[in-house]
Amino acid sequence: MNVHRRLRSLSLTPIFVLLATACGGGSTNAPPPPPSPSPSPTAPPSVPASASSASSAPSSAGGIDLAGMDKTIAPGDDFFGFANGTWLKSTEIPADRSTWGTMAIVAERTAKRQADLIADAAKQNGATGSDARKVGDYYASFMDEAAIEAKGIAPLAPALSAVAAITDVKGLSKVLGSTIRADVDVLNATDFDTDNVFGLWVAQDLDDPSRYVPFVLQGGLEMPDRDYYLSAKPRMVEIRDKYKTHIAKTLKLVGLPDAEKKAARILDLETKIAKVHATREDTEDVKKGNNHWKRGDLAKRAPGLDWDAFLAAAQLDKQDVFIAWQPQAISGISALVKSQPLDVWKDFLTYHAVERHAAFLPKAISDEAFDFFGKTLNGTPQQRERWKRAVEQTDDALGEVVGKLYVEKYFPPSEKARAEQMVQNIVAAFGRRIDALDWMAPKTKEQAKAKLAALKVGVGYPDKWRDYSSLEVVRGDAYGNFDRAQMFEYQRNLAKFGKPVDRSEWVMNPQLVNAVNLPAMNALNFPAAILQPPDFDPTRPVAMDYGSIGAIIGHEICHSFDDTGALFDATGRLHNWWTDADLAHFKKSAAALAAQFDAYQPFPDAHVNGKLTSAENIADVAGLSAAYDAYRLASGGTEAPPAQGLTGDQQFFVSFAQSWRFKAREAAARKRLLTDGHAPAQFRAATVRNLDSWYPAWDVKPGQKLFLAPAARVRIY
Repeated sequence: MNVHRRLRSLSLTPIFVLLATACGGGSTNAPPPPPSPSPSPTAPPSVPASASSASSAPSSAGGIDLAGMDKTIAPGDDFFGFANGTWLKSTEIPADRSTWGTMAIVAERTAKRQADLIADAAKQNGATGSDARKVGDYYASFMDEAAIEAKGIAPLAPALSAVAAITDVKGLSKVLGSTIRADVDVLNATDFDTDNVFGLWVAQDLDDPSRYVPFVLQGGLEMPDRDYYLSAKPRMVEIRDKYKTHIAKTLKLVGLPDAEKKAARILDLETKIAKVHATREDTEDVKKGNNHWKRGDLAKRAPGLDWDAFLAAAQLDKQDVFIAWQPQAISGISALVKSQPLDVWKDFLTYHAVERHAAFLPKAISDEAFDFFGKTLNGTPQQRERWKRAVEQTDDALGEVVGKLYVEKYFPPSEKARAEQMVQNIVAAFGRRIDALDWMAPKTKEQAKAKLAALKVGVGYPDKWRDYSSLEVVRGDAYGNFDRAQMFEYQRNLAKFGKPVDRSEWVMNPQLVNAVNLPAMNALNFPAAILQPPDFDPTRPVAMDYGSIGAIIGHEICHSFDDTGALFDATGRLHNWWTDADLAHFKKSAAALAAQFDAYQPFPDAHVNGKLTSAENIADVAGLSAAYDAYRLASGGTEAPPAQGLTGDQQFFVSFAQSWRFKAREAAARKRLLTDGHAPAQFRAATVRNLDSWYPAWDVKPGQKLFLAPAARVRIY
């Protein structure tokens, strides 16, 4: 899970996105699929509550899916396969998905619930300007394909005219500034790229936690990562060729001449941008990113762009300090503004304007967007039903309105209280683990315990709901609604300047199946939607809940002490509170865990990046350990009673492995290896090999593939 948000399934405010750590394991990020024939604009078609095949759901309500296990596999050889083998063999990834698993199944169920709530809001036709009316109108506008087709590309006219009017670098800088948005991804915290040349997030200053500052991030790429532009691997070369073809087709669809020539120039410009981009590993390095630039430094350190024109258009001209998260990229992109032909930049901006709005334009354009971003990049055979995409779009625009409706119906106070108690138990268990560390000095322990005590945990939904009164939603104007929603979010972030930092602010909607740690805020969000069966279920033994949602809760808590979180003190200030010896021991253990994950190879020609996934792997090991301790305490200090033919400890560990039940198409899996800060699910399940308690639970012996000698087990906390 990761630091600040635009919205990455399982990417947060800039440093929050940069520093936010989400649990991961959900959907992949891709532009919305194209429209398809749909029913009436106010109601989604009937969808099974599970939104999945029978083989995708647990066979035993309220418990472990015994039928989904494969007991022919030795737990000590492949624990993920043992817990999920039959499910993996019998379950097909839905045609409109690039990945599928436990979290996706829960997300489908949640989407159906949201669609019903939104449809009800649309039918009620409440007072003009009311939140319910806005939700219904936004959803209905996206569902009204006939109106979108009738308008054609006319809604693009203002954006394209602004680009066409550019005559010099000042004019180019003004347009670049006017299109910047607060669009860094919280779900994919490593996904800081944006189709705007720079990303912007307003977040807590890492050196002064009492104030908000603007973080400027690298952008300008449509494909997921610099490697897609620069790698010489045959598959990447093929993707680039297909991307160039996609750009040309897109430009033709809006009636532009010389599309092939323009496409080649656009790809060449994006490739130049990719060459100056920071790597994923460098982007995750907080110390490399925490660069304070004064307003006057921008023109000196990043010449080329007309910064005065850019900042004025971006409404950032009153800010004195900026955080240049990837300084080399910011300087490199700024230089390209001046060195590259103006006409090439105008082609670039034209294409990006179309791509950004593809979901709100005629079917031919959105179909083309899905063909590349869905099929080529992720291997997804077909687009999702339009009502599902309408739910996602409405969530993006009016997330907390939909969230309020959701929790009122689906998240009772009793479940909030139960989740809060689990959080308290796991926080306490982690605190005991800190006390018991024989390698950590008393001074460091004192600081760690202070940070744990100051942790701000949000469960279910925010303490204060967001005010959407200034957001205008016009029924029948899907394109305009999207633009106004993005500007609303941008203005909401700009309004933070000069105000006290609000640690209670949420970066995830309550109806999102995910969770997040915000190291710079020393805060956690556990949305209501992740707190439901099969991972959080009051009808089953407590050992199972602690093995699944408990491990996720522990994971998020422990992110405050991973290789990123450990850099922040209790106030959220970037500050070394470790002794030299303690920090050296921690780094040595983290390196050992990274080496463990480097050895995993999901494909013969590709392995897991232990450094890129380090924070998530540390949180998995420490979080699972804390959850195990909390489960034992909740069971009276002993092993829980047997259930479903499994001992208490076996219930705990199988529940953990089944919570990471997951399948991915090869294209999506390879993309994740490059761009995702989380290791593939099957290797996250292998985290168990580092816990001493796992070995007697399954009688794991030397010689089995997952066996680690006690001295080789990475414990960290």
